[in-house]
Amino acid sequence: MINKNALAKEVIYLTSRAGGSGGQHVNKVETKVILKWDLMQSNILTTDQKILVKDRLSTKLSKDGCLQVECSDTRSQLKNKEIALIKMINVIQNALKRDRFRIPTKTPKSVILDRLDRKKRIADKKQQRKKNFDIF
Repeated sequence: MINKNALAKEVIYLTSRAGGSGGQHVNKVETKVILKWDLMQSNILTTDQKILVKDRLSTKLSKDGCLQVECSDTRSQLKNKEIALIKMINVIQNALKRDRFRIPTKTPKSVILDRLDRKKRIADKKQQRKKNFDIF
């Protein structure tokens, strides 16, 4: 479980002007929030967790190993900061989840026998459709 306050201390907040609704307001107020978090410099995760996150999020990490999350959902910069922080926590926690080991199931004998029986019936049906020219 990632501590929200500890992550909030490690991220870098950047703001910019957001598009969308707001009229003239969006042209003068920076409400879009971009969070950057340096994975390798983080004190929140252990080295094993860092390696796991780096492998799982390799496509989402920048060249310098930073994870970046953007939010411009609302007109409020404060709300966008909170939403972006929650998004980042969700991304990190999903990367830390271990995949469950799948045990393949065996095909039941009754299903195998049904399939073979069905094949035999179709083969017999096709065999009966053939004309036997040797009789004449």
